[in-house]
Amino acid sequence: MAAVEVTGLTKVFRGRKEEVRALDGLHLAIEEGTVLALLGPNGSGKTTTVRILATLLDADDGTATVLGHDVAREPDAVRSMIGLSGQFSAVDENLTGRENLWMFARLYGLSSAQSRNRAEELLDNFDLSDAADRVTKHYSGGMKRRLDLAGSLVAHPQVLFLDEPTTGLDPRSRIDLWEVIRSRVRAGVTLLLTTQYLEEADALADCITVIDRGRVIAEGTADSLKASVGGERVELVVRDASQLGTAQGILSRVAGDDVGVDDRNRKLTVASTGGAASLVQVIRDLDAAGIDIDDIALRRPTLDDVFLTLTGRGCEDTAPAGAVQGAAR
Repeated sequence: MAAVEVTGLTKVFRGRKEEVRALDGLHLAIEEGTVLALLGPNGSGKTTTVRILATLLDADDGTATVLGHDVAREPDAVRSMIGLSGQFSAVDENLTGRENLWMFARLYGLSSAQSRNRAEELLDNFDLSDAADRVTKHYSGGMKRRLDLAGSLVAHPQVLFLDEPTTGLDPRSRIDLWEVIRSRVRAGVTLLLTTQYLEEADALADCITVIDRGRVIAEGTADSLKASVGGERVELVVRDASQLGTAQGILSRVAGDDVGVDDRNRKLTVASTGGAASLVQVIRDLDAAGIDIDDIALRRPTLDDVFLTLTGRGCEDTAPAGAVQGAAR
């Protein structure tokens, strides 16, 4: 059984003069104990999906279940099984880290003593013990995100929703939080992660679903999505533009007939299935022909390539003009 299953999910936000179809028949399935990255630009419907799954927003059509419970008909059962960390920290900045976690635990119905014990456990797990009695407005951005994530785990959720959890963090804090997320998955938690960071999806997800304008446009593993836009490519820049034709002939023999030529930048590109062996052979043949090069590389497709190929725009592009502000994040 899928831990999370979404079928035909539709949500329309209506403003005074226009409406935004945030979700347009969305389908998702997340296997238990795995990580699904929901990847898409601003306005694609990522946050709307999370809010519906977390019972914070009603869908207009379609169904969604979490561990077999319908989010619309059994919201209390769903809430008892999930944890949520949104785009913006939910911690009270006037309380200490310890007080925040104690408060979260009390809201979940734990006794005062149980709440103290759970707070201590989470502070230790998230490397926040030394800052436990510091007011959180003095925490760094990374510490606040770790505390917020700790709060989402107070009730030992089986399913965790993280909505762009590392937005605004510096690279070091982002990597630290990735390791915290991995530890939760190793403990058996099922995770839905929304992100605009392509490297984040690549690093954390078992499966990636790309959505745009409320619809799924591609899904698969990171490797399968990269393969869908083509395999490896040999790229080189010759020093002397007059040698482009000779270099093109060498690439055709070694790596294939369809060689891309960029005369302006003295650049040649060709698809290659031979991996590093093809690159080595190209370098040998270029040297034998007396062709000097300024640069040469074997380039593998990235998730950036996938996203640009599928949508024609970058992952951080904004929602279409006329969209209801904030409706379909």
